[in-house]
Amino acid sequence: MAWGWEQSDEAHREVYGERRHESSLSHELIAGAASFAGMKAWEDHQRKEGKPVSHAFAKEALAGFVGAEVDKLIETKGLDEADKIRARRHAKENAERMYDEHYVDRHGAPEYDPGRYPPHERFDRPVDRW
Repeated sequence: MAWGWEQSDEAHREVYGERRHESSLSHELIAGAASFAGMKAWEDHQRKEGKPVSHAFAKEALAGFVGAEVDKLIETKGLDEADKIRARRHAKENAERMYDEHYVDRHGAPEYDPGRYPPHERFDRPVDRW
């Protein structure tokens, strides 16, 4: 089951707050953290571009950002290949759910438009690392 904003934000805090190599983290926790960080990175990128894009394009691009975050975390946290595959799938599902919750369900947006719709309020919190 995909996680939403709250669970992914909490996972992000837990995983990125770790300062040491930690192989006991679950693929679900890695996926939650990666989906949150990937969504933030994608949002920052798209807002800098300033152009509206279709929901389909947004989700494809978002999947790339999220996948990169999973790869970074797997490398630093030491999960195996099976967990990497599960984490990638779960992170993509999380990110798509987060995107839909915010832009489609909450705002009823016909497309992603950084000029019309704000980023999620959870991105406003102070963090050590994005």
